[in-house]
Amino acid sequence: MSKARTLTEIRSIARSHTRTAINVLVGIMRSKDATPAARVSAANSILDRGWGKVAQPLQGGDDPLKIIHRIERVIVHPGDSSEKGAGS
Repeated sequence: MSKARTLTEIRSIARSHTRTAINVLVGIMRSKDATPAARVSAANSILDRGWGKVAQPLQGGDDPLKIIHRIERVIVHPGDSSEKGAGS
């Protein structure tokens, strides 16, 4: 069995339990016996699945939209046959 097929089957099995999982989360969220942390965690999980996660700002630097590119110079010996196959 291929790894891709296994992952597909696992996703399928997990998705078949979606309704039950959501009901469990709702039960925890509404439970007066659950800790506040558990209730908040369940509520956040429900919101994330229904509405998507909130975009998180990028960390580091003054401008979060600034993208850093890396340019690398590679020096190859002219007689190196490993580079000749790409263009031939």
